[in-house]
Amino acid sequence: LRASAQLISYEIAMGLASVAVLVLAGNITPNEIIARQQEMHTWFVFPLFIAFLIFYISSFAETNRLPFDLPEAEPELVAGYHVEYSAMKFSMFFIAEYSNLLTASALIVVLFFGGWDIPFTTWDNTAPYSIAKTAATFGAFWAKTLFFYFTYIWVRWTIPRFRFDQLMDLGWKVLLPIALGYVMIIAVAVW
Repeated sequence: LRASAQLISYEIAMGLASVAVLVLAGNITPNEIIARQQEMHTWFVFPLFIAFLIFYISSFAETNRLPFDLPEAEPELVAGYHVEYSAMKFSMFFIAEYSNLLTASALIVVLFFGGWDIPFTTWDNTAPYSIAKTAATFGAFWAKTLFFYFTYIWVRWTIPRFRFDQLMDLGWKVLLPIALGYVMIIAVAVW
């Protein structure tokens, strides 16, 4: 019950952080969000840095990565809830976890880092479109995504686990009020 209450606060904060992006983009489709970042000649991470931090921290909780992996940390002496599983059932936990990391990384890239846009150039945005431009934008998207994928793994190596009360306080008392206030500020600024 505590783990689900903790996740609810982070899911709401993540949703509110993405609402700030949608308000600034004026559209909900990923193509239009990326196109808006290309039109503005800046990624949304710069004007919406607080929303990015909220989204990034919440994505750690959503993917059950350290320091937010408390469902796995309950027994602590054995490997958590997957001690009963072996072979393919055991590997399915990790396949699901790492595919969730890849999805969260790609979502961060699309919402805050311009998606497939190559930084510091407009070469990829102008006609004529070619296979070389397609391959370059594909490579730019995957380079950005793999960078965030690496940061998830890197944080797991370096930061210790939180206690439940610290996690609840961070989610309900810090991230959620900041996200609510930030969405209101962005909406008023855009209006």
